[in-house]
Amino acid sequence: MNRRNFTKLGTTVIGLSPFSGFAWAEKPQKPAWLIKLIRLNDSYIKPSTQNQIQDKNHAFFGAILNGEDIPDPVATSGVLAMWAIGIACPESDYYQSTNLLHQFERGAQYLLKAQHKDGTIDLLSSNFHSPPDTAFSIEKIARAYTLLSTIPAAAQALIPTKTYLLRAGEALVIGGIHTPNHRWVVTAALLQIHALFPDKRYVARAEEWLLEHIDIDPDGQYTEKSAGGYTAIVNRVLIDVALGLNKPEILDAVRKNLHMTMYYTHPNGEVVTEASNRQDKGTINFLQGYYYSYRKLAIRDGNPQFAAMCRLIEETAKDRIGDNLSAYILEPDMWKELPNPGKLPTEYVKAFPYSGVVRIRKGNWDTTLLSNNPGFLTFQKGKAVLQGMRIAASFFGKGQFQSAEIKPIGNSWMMSNALEGPYYQPYPTDKIDPNGDLSKMPRTQRTKSEIQSLRYTTTVTAQDNGIQVDFSIEGTDGVPVSLELIFRPGGTLSGVIPMLGRDKSFLFASQEAQYTMGEDSIHIGPGLQQHKGIVLRGALPPMDAPTVYLTGFTPFKHSIKIY
Repeated sequence: MNRRNFTKLGTTVIGLSPFSGFAWAEKPQKPAWLIKLIRLNDSYIKPSTQNQIQDKNHAFFGAILNGEDIPDPVATSGVLAMWAIGIACPESDYYQSTNLLHQFERGAQYLLKAQHKDGTIDLLSSNFHSPPDTAFSIEKIARAYTLLSTIPAAAQALIPTKTYLLRAGEALVIGGIHTPNHRWVVTAALLQIHALFPDKRYVARAEEWLLEHIDIDPDGQYTEKSAGGYTAIVNRVLIDVALGLNKPEILDAVRKNLHMTMYYTHPNGEVVTEASNRQDKGTINFLQGYYYSYRKLAIRDGNPQFAAMCRLIEETAKDRIGDNLSAYILEPDMWKELPNPGKLPTEYVKAFPYSGVVRIRKGNWDTTLLSNNPGFLTFQKGKAVLQGMRIAASFFGKGQFQSAEIKPIGNSWMMSNALEGPYYQPYPTDKIDPNGDLSKMPRTQRTKSEIQSLRYTTTVTAQDNGIQVDFSIEGTDGVPVSLELIFRPGGTLSGVIPMLGRDKSFLFASQEAQYTMGEDSIHIGPGLQQHKGIVLRGALPPMDAPTVYLTGFTPFKHSIKIY
């Protein structure tokens, strides 16, 4: 997206959200970037209307079908929010559309049918009678209600919408959660309903959840460590909570995470996801979910680095920043120009011990080291990505390497692990079960013998143009070893030998191999091939991605450079 479009002002206005926490003497004008997103939203409206069930005799009349053609209350709430933007915004081709209003009302009526007597809805993929998923829908429906409140013709459509919100409020004042982020999503939803229909019970329940304190560690990461998913959501809803309860101190947690995230950002604008505890682990994600928080606090604090992150997200995530469009429309403080962008960190070695992560970046390349993760290293240079490095030995079916910690050793970082493979002597005679029931004869009470051992040490050293990785596996001799270099699909490999009968698997025996994606390349070398046993017993199964293997035997000592 053109930067100029993000600062040039447009010509139209809309009323304030009661939840925005800001007051204006004069209504400002919508900026061009926001108008562009509103018109982009238009392009999604027509196809979404075709996913609504229009048959009045259908049991789910008015529902929006999800990607599996299932009538879905969660999908419906998201689409209704999209339609409300079109109906309420003069910049939209759907402004005050009678047809779209009718479809909105049908969708709202369906939500009432899908809503259980306890006020909850279902997340059909996993959660039923779910207060947190009801709360996720409230973020969308409350803003849709606020937008449509500016349109007199929408009065009829707002009747079922209001009923849905109030029923949901009854669920949320007593309902539970099952993941850490749910607390803050529920709290924000309660305050959104309170802003529309004041009820002291909503505030009391919000305060009750806040008694647990914000779960942010000294690194600046939340409990779930979900940098590609829930972390961005937590930041966004905590801003809502801070403003809704007039507790600006809550924003300190958001600032702390946003500062950390600058060091979790790849040069191409992707975010590090390999340390996540949730379903975004190892996925490819850009930073569009963070845009709201960075922009909000860049403007509020006059923070030049946060402004620079906004510019980076605009350039890399592009139109995907419109995911939280209704909030941008309802909060005119977001329409202000960003502060002059500062410089983002591009040269650093930074450890996050609570997250088990070390981040190294030098200009256009970066690497991530990970503890408690068999994919203990990634390396990224532009579009060329080594998305994981793994090493295993065929040692008693448990030879997959991972390190409990990452230790600084001079200018290097060391990861290590020690394994033991014992045999066992006969059970003590005085403890033998008379029926020979092995469940009553635990192996821990047997004497160990012929104990075999294996010690892994992996050391990573940053260099000017890349990294050197030194491997050492010692102890029991003659153990087969397999080192995996797992690349992101889509590129081409050279300097390696395809393995017959194994798709996407390559042996590496030459001095140098190269992985190229577009104009970007990663060089690796030297290779090593002492056998063809690449998938060893006890190792993780191969990834569905181009994978280069180095093989050897213990004592295994080898160094490779990646640049």
